[in-house]
Amino acid sequence: MKRIETAELLDTDSGTPAEIATSLADLRRINRWLGGMPTSELLLQRAFHRTRSRSLSLLEVAAGSGDVPKLVRRRLQKSGLYVDFTLLDRAASHLRDGVRENSTAAVVGDALALPFQDQSFDLVGCSLFVHHLSPPQVVQFVAEALRVCRVAVLINDLVRHPVHLALVYAGMPLYRGRITRHDAPASVRQSYTLDEMRALLQQSSAAEVEIHSHFLFRMGAVAWKNQGFSKN
Repeated sequence: MKRIETAELLDTDSGTPAEIATSLADLRRINRWLGGMPTSELLLQRAFHRTRSRSLSLLEVAAGSGDVPKLVRRRLQKSGLYVDFTLLDRAASHLRDGVRENSTAAVVGDALALPFQDQSFDLVGCSLFVHHLSPPQVVQFVAEALRVCRVAVLINDLVRHPVHLALVYAGMPLYRGRITRHDAPASVRQSYTLDEMRALLQQSSAAEVEIHSHFLFRMGAVAWKNQGFSKN
């Protein structure tokens, strides 16, 4: 199945405020029930294990309302692990609800030119973002994320596969928003395979790259900044 770049409506806020809010709510349900949250949780658990730390700071890029990191943080706290996260999104309208609900820092900024100094966070993460980028942009984003982090870049995204696309079309009645019905199949068509993502991450300055498949055609990728088990 060939990768096809397709403009997604939510990327350009191509809808009314109510339609955008409905689409963001659809994304929250997709992440909660269709593999998104467990994948992010496993990625963070890997970072905690690798660093032997009980507390890590995380910049969540293209965070939207911050629903995924909020839920994952709550689950990890039950194991005595704490994530201090900052949300970043290109649109203030996407961040507004997340700031109210999470009482956390939020920044409007460009993922390809992160407005932070070197090594500002332990981790930089994203969920359902990288498939929006062209291959050169993926390399550019990972380079920026590695600059800003001290430990690793965590990528939670879709896997392109014909069966995945068929499942998306089968699930159309579950999507409440017009934007989601357009964007969901577009996301699968322009997502990357595991091998493609590995090849792109290996073009970065990462000392080590890990990629794993997860439930319902999700991938979890880690670009470690340094080898070893210390975040310092």
